[in-house]
Amino acid sequence: MIKTGGHHLNSIRDGRTIFLDGRVVSDVTTHPAYRNAAATVGRLYDFQAEPANVELMTFPVAGKNIRANRAWQLPRSYEELVERRKAITAWSELHCGFMGRSPDHVASCVAAMAMGRDIFEEQGKGRGKALWEYYEYARDNDLYLAYVIIDPQGDRSKATGEQQDEFLTAAICDEDSTGITVKGAKMLGTSAIFANEILVASLRPMREGDAKYAFTAAIPIGAEGLKLLSRKSYEAAAESRFDYPLASIFDENDAIVYFDEVKIPWERVFVHRNPAMSLAQFHSTPAHSYQNYQSQVRLAVKLRYLVGLAHRICEAIGTIDFPQVREILGMLAAKSGMIEAAVQAMEVKGSSYGPYFVPDRALLYGAGALAQQFYPEIIAAIRELAGGGVIMLPSSARDFENAELARLIGKTQLAANTDALGRVKLFKLAWDSVGSEFASRHTQYEMFYSGAKHFTIGNAFKSYDWKAATGLVDQLLGQYGLEPDGGDKAR
Repeated sequence: MIKTGGHHLNSIRDGRTIFLDGRVVSDVTTHPAYRNAAATVGRLYDFQAEPANVELMTFPVAGKNIRANRAWQLPRSYEELVERRKAITAWSELHCGFMGRSPDHVASCVAAMAMGRDIFEEQGKGRGKALWEYYEYARDNDLYLAYVIIDPQGDRSKATGEQQDEFLTAAICDEDSTGITVKGAKMLGTSAIFANEILVASLRPMREGDAKYAFTAAIPIGAEGLKLLSRKSYEAAAESRFDYPLASIFDENDAIVYFDEVKIPWERVFVHRNPAMSLAQFHSTPAHSYQNYQSQVRLAVKLRYLVGLAHRICEAIGTIDFPQVREILGMLAAKSGMIEAAVQAMEVKGSSYGPYFVPDRALLYGAGALAQQFYPEIIAAIRELAGGGVIMLPSSARDFENAELARLIGKTQLAANTDALGRVKLFKLAWDSVGSEFASRHTQYEMFYSGAKHFTIGNAFKSYDWKAATGLVDQLLGQYGLEPDGGDKAR
């Protein structure tokens, strides 16, 4: 049976501990701060289970009479990678790219780790086996996984083990024959409150003396001692779908995840007290590539939505044929097209990793560095195109319930191509896309989800083929000298 929304929502009614506004929330499927976003997640699973979408969204698991979401697929060819991307795109189109940590994100990471399970085994006996068995379990049950791979900020001038509290960052505080016990915090826990389980790991390099922080494990969200400290809910603050069309249903949430002496069995531990492997699990396997590849596919959809929104705004205010406006729209289209082109190019230029096929890392990291720059530029351009239109709006949908006020709205909210209600509806959507608290969080998210700028640009630098680039320079330099005829050695 293919997982449906009902199956998923039932599975996360597990007594999990979530703190919001000073109180404990145990059922996110019914709580007014989370229920609409939970329903959005449910719709993703319902979409994959629709008969018309089964082939698009799932693949048959070899040796078993089941199908799993293509996020769990381990492509062995360019064609299979493209099929996988089409599934990611289809899900992203359902939320216009605003669910940054949808179920296909961490699934992509774990699937790619499974591709490199031999590396895990080399670094710790039994760890590769544990990882592969967990991958199969998560795949066969189509688990929604979240992850926390960043340390709390604390004092960034100090190493993990030099913070005021040695357990600021989650660390192994005890272990025995049955497993490890973890104490401390990790972030950002995006979408964790809607997930089945959470992967805890470290993307930050560590010193050998900080081995207790260098572990990777998977834990059910409802595990005893696991506590999620939710940020403010934008959904709870959204008065209506009309007024906040995005925040009301797409607020995926972020949370600090605190491990209050959480016990984790050995079969769920994939890296154990190993700083070198803690970093290698992302970069010596395709894990970091695959998680960021999914992000670029999602972002391509989101940018397409934003560019379409910009076009609709200009149609509404009658500026669509202004040359200066078309110049801005053309640049937005170019930036959106650049990310989409990069996604397809990294597939075409992909290569083999053992029996598997992976996207080109250099193009992936190049696209990631550009995306961090493009997103705030696109948001700023839309704000420029919209002008005061995103501010000059009725206070809420309730204004239309007052006959006199509705009449005045009809007189003041004129548009070139729609009525007053249509204009207000469009500009409410625009504000929730570029200017609301929900929108501001998304700008911050897109600028930092893949790491600080120096990190992403550093990846682009390290993965680029500098030998090929400088070889062209050396080829030309070798063709001439100070000889009167130029010493053209190419003739």
